[in-house]
Amino acid sequence: MPNAPLRPLDSILGVQIADIRAFPDSRGTFMESFRKEWFPDTSFERIQGNCSISKAGVLRGLHFHNLQADYWFVASGAIRVGLADLRSSSPTFRNSAVIELSADNRLGLLIPAGVAHGLLALTDVILTYVVNNYYDVNDEHGVAWNDPDLNVPWNAQPQIVSERDAANPYFKDISADKLPR
Repeated sequence: MPNAPLRPLDSILGVQIADIRAFPDSRGTFMESFRKEWFPDTSFERIQGNCSISKAGVLRGLHFHNLQADYWFVASGAIRVGLADLRSSSPTFRNSAVIELSADNRLGLLIPAGVAHGLLALTDVILTYVVNNYYDVNDEHGVAWNDPDLNVPWNAQPQIVSERDAANPYFKDISADKLPR
């Protein structure tokens, strides 16, 4: 099968979007949701797969990792992904963006380490994702989803936010040793 056409998310360096091709027939639909060869300019070596199921109105995040990149694909439903570049060495440092991923638009999203990410479930949703590092509690960090200094343009209010995510600190209050380098 041909490669998925890739395009960068111009507002945040390293974030890439894959346009996934679908192959429908009388039985349903088949699609490749990820291929390593789609990302030849990265060292993204997936080693763990995850699935997150959320109800409509749930907000998860913002989370960030210093040692882990994520590749997200929505299998069912729709989400609005919030992104904020926390890498001080990046030319897009402190830029933020949102992108909608859904089963209908069939987009895959590569999120580099150091880019905070979260989701707002627009419907009940099943999100599958692969990561390039095993889960490490010491590399799981959070930043407030509504931090006015990051100004992620969610354009909606969540209905459900976990206690953990609601307690995430503002960017200015995160200790330097936890921030991306």
